[in-house]
Amino acid sequence: MRAFFESWLPSAPTANRREQLRASFGALCGILLTALLSQLLLQSTHAATFLVAPIGASSVLLFALPASPLAQPWSVIGGNVVSGLVGVACVHWFGDILPLPLLAGLACGGAIAAMFVARCLHPPGGAVALTAVIGGSVVQAAGYEFVLMTVLADSVLLVLMAVTYNNLTGRSYPHVQHAHVNPHATRDAVPTVRLGFKPEDLDAVLQQHNQVLDISRDDLESLFMQTEQRAYQRRFGIISCADIMSRDIVSAEFGTGLDDAWQQMRAHRVTCLPVLNRARRVIGIVTQTDFLDHGGLDDYRSIRQQLRRFLRKSGVTHTEKAEVVGQIMTQHPTTARTDTPIVDLVPLMADSGFHHIPIIDHEQRFVGIITQSDLVAALYESRFAEAAA
Repeated sequence: MRAFFESWLPSAPTANRREQLRASFGALCGILLTALLSQLLLQSTHAATFLVAPIGASSVLLFALPASPLAQPWSVIGGNVVSGLVGVACVHWFGDILPLPLLAGLACGGAIAAMFVARCLHPPGGAVALTAVIGGSVVQAAGYEFVLMTVLADSVLLVLMAVTYNNLTGRSYPHVQHAHVNPHATRDAVPTVRLGFKPEDLDAVLQQHNQVLDISRDDLESLFMQTEQRAYQRRFGIISCADIMSRDIVSAEFGTGLDDAWQQMRAHRVTCLPVLNRARRVIGIVTQTDFLDHGGLDDYRSIRQQLRRFLRKSGVTHTEKAEVVGQIMTQHPTTARTDTPIVDLVPLMADSGFHHIPIIDHEQRFVGIITQSDLVAALYESRFAEAAA
């Protein structure tokens, strides 16, 4: 009997207590401010005319599941408004000829169909459609005005609250999808999806599954990729960045002259220089590509002359010409910590096109760098060691 009832329960939440409190407090603030601003905006004292109950359900999605496709701005605003319009239309067209149970079912079913067509599926939309049917004389008297004023205002205000709160508390909203894009702008798939499962495999399985999932396709693919990385760590052991990074690194400062930086890169046969401040914290990275891009070196026949002209100091105090590394470097480069497993760098270097990743310690100070060559060698050694065992 116990197993029977336990089968009714969903699996335990994966979010920790801090995330649960974050979502709960967000809903509190979101509904409170939405109600106050909506009441002020609509100049109303009757709760039914400035706050609709389904907004409470929307707050669950917006603050507890901000990455869900059902919680994105168009899903919330479009889903609630479209559903409300369907509900009001059902009352106007069939309210006098259909019994209430059938009218309620027609409104909810029609709302779901309309949301599918408009690509704004939002579960609370069904409640908005039902509210338009059974909401009482105040709602039915307002009709379409109820939807285009109250429902729209509540939805927009709650979305604005969610955008502000989620981003202030470390949750990106609206949720941005990160598709695998080849950095070289070719038709080849990025390296991490050339082996193992492929995007078309996932598409085929989702099509066969034929159900609406409360997670986007790109997020699902990302979870699978991260699962593969964890499985790799378990199989070959955890190798950290500190184990393979280069430590004796030539670096530059913001004010290092372009000519000096170029000469250092040439002398040490490296293709990048991390740019550090006096506290040895990474403020940028300058690569050969930066020199080429900023120097306008797009004509191979005159590249030597152009490079000399670009590196030569102008000799004046005010000039638009770049003079120091800080003017051409890539600011806020992607970094990794010394204890970061090297498998976490694979997507960055294989898919995103990074050739060098500066390594920092627990105090955010620069301690080394890992190149694509370092990573390839480490992965090869781990596979070789397993084969030998």
